[in-house]
Amino acid sequence: MNSTEKGQNDATDCGCPAPEQSSGHKKTINLALQGGGAHGAFTWGVMDKLIEDGRLKIDGLSGTSAGAMNAVVYAYGNMLGGAEGARQALHDFWKQISDTSMIMSPLQKTPWDTWTDKWNMDNSFLFQMFELMSRAFSPYQFNPMNVNPLRDIVEKTVDFEVLNRCQETKLFIGATKVSTGKVRVFTTDEITLDAVMASACLPQLYQAVKIDHDYYWDGGYMGNPAIFPLFYHTDTRDVVIIHINPMEREELPTDASEIMDRLNEITFNSSLLKELRAIAFITKLIEEGWLKDEYKHRLKHMLMHSIRADKILCDLKVSSKFNGDWKFLLDLHRRGRATAEAWLEANYDDIGNRSTVDLKKEFLDIGGGHTG
Repeated sequence: MNSTEKGQNDATDCGCPAPEQSSGHKKTINLALQGGGAHGAFTWGVMDKLIEDGRLKIDGLSGTSAGAMNAVVYAYGNMLGGAEGARQALHDFWKQISDTSMIMSPLQKTPWDTWTDKWNMDNSFLFQMFELMSRAFSPYQFNPMNVNPLRDIVEKTVDFEVLNRCQETKLFIGATKVSTGKVRVFTTDEITLDAVMASACLPQLYQAVKIDHDYYWDGGYMGNPAIFPLFYHTDTRDVVIIHINPMEREELPTDASEIMDRLNEITFNSSLLKELRAIAFITKLIEEGWLKDEYKHRLKHMLMHSIRADKILCDLKVSSKFNGDWKFLLDLHRRGRATAEAWLEANYDDIGNRSTVDLKKEFLDIGGGHTG
């Protein structure tokens, strides 16, 4: 069985329709991919549907943490095997994550949660102990050998020397420089295994990643994901942000775990909100004619789009980001595909013509209600 046939059978197994055949002109977009552990399988589902739909061409990808992994796996698979190669590569990557997690990770659901198909792991004694240990000890103490099975998976999936020569997709991977607190963006020709692992380096779990003379932590602290490289280094005006961390929660968190979960979401959305505030300001300058004619060409009028996860992932807590169960990852994949399908139906005609998200209303004045 070749990879295309296998990819189609796997799509059928997870409830996905056979790939649609595209024809004619494709609209070009950039994708900005948030990080969020196992919830990155939601992004996999979104990307799988966008690729299968066949009407869009991805020019640039900016990603952080799990978003960075989705980005490099997509680009490498697409480079070697086109659209179906990219879909297959993403599928195989997430399957390998699940297989490795089931064997090596001590963080597993309880039998009751498994039987009832609950994806959060708050009831897991081992997860509770792990949380306490990570607050009392650093990874330099509880993991002195710096063991990270995810590193081996990424290394087996992507040949970075080949990826560095990729011409089909522009890649931008963000990490946080520990010494300065600034975001470092690695471009296609700079991306290495270390750069990807730096982008996903949660300092409570893993030792900082050294690249050249500097140390890096998870890129989500300063760019989740970084949007600005897509402005300066691609020719495409349309940017589609694929969110993992909910921007909005209706319920007030009142117990300790709920408060910590919401703080986690707010923290990993804060850098994105800052960038969106700047984008909204520049858009206002352009659209309301505040610029002199001689300066207009210096600013790029970006068209912003957003695939939100607020409602579709509202039942999941932060603990589920550590859940590698294959049924769970396929469920996230299914949710991502369904969300992308609805988004395409509602917004495809606007791509290339106008923004489909009101930045001020939906991200800067949150509280007035979000309907998407």
